[in-house]
Amino acid sequence: MPNDWYEWHDLYNTEPKLQQRLEIVREYIAYSLNASPDGAIQIVSVCAGDGRDLLGTLQNHPRAKDVSARLVEINSNLVERGLATIESLSLTRQIELINGDATLATNYVGAVPADIVIVCGVFGNLADEGELNRLLDNLSFLSKPGAFVIWTRGHSNGFPYSDNVRKILSASGFEEVQFKLTATGDMGVGLHRYVGENLPQPKEQQLFVFSGVPSKAR
Repeated sequence: MPNDWYEWHDLYNTEPKLQQRLEIVREYIAYSLNASPDGAIQIVSVCAGDGRDLLGTLQNHPRAKDVSARLVEINSNLVERGLATIESLSLTRQIELINGDATLATNYVGAVPADIVIVCGVFGNLADEGELNRLLDNLSFLSKPGAFVIWTRGHSNGFPYSDNVRKILSASGFEEVQFKLTATGDMGVGLHRYVGENLPQPKEQQLFVFSGVPSKAR
């Protein structure tokens, strides 16, 4: 079992469901980039890890130079690895990866509202449905009207948790664009579009409470 989130991210080297999830997330990021209007594209990533989902997509994407992004991650080792990747891709003027608490609204000021919001590896690390609703309510602070939101949710004990996420999103001002399960059948990846109004101020300064631990990540 991984001892911290840095070790957990190394599971991408060996775990098929994580590899398949990453492939779909990158597919949805590319779709969102392609579907964005001409001009600048603002992106934020919540609990971004080392940014491999976004950075791996931008590596060969024709609209990479249109992107400005802020990635927020609390694990300093993951931030260090991500910054090295950003530098290797010559994206240091466009991509911020900050070492900070992704649950706090202050860490997104100046980078929102965004055209693309990446919330991967988050929903399964919330305590309950109430906390999920709290985060989804606060996504209206992160998202422009029409913004794409990319998310993931694992299944466990045969329960399709992603179905519940899809239902709540649909009731919260998000239209489903695409949804896929990994080939392993235990990880859902969704792409929704925000059809509500942007809130210039968050409903709460703490957008959500992240309660997951690496050894039990869902």
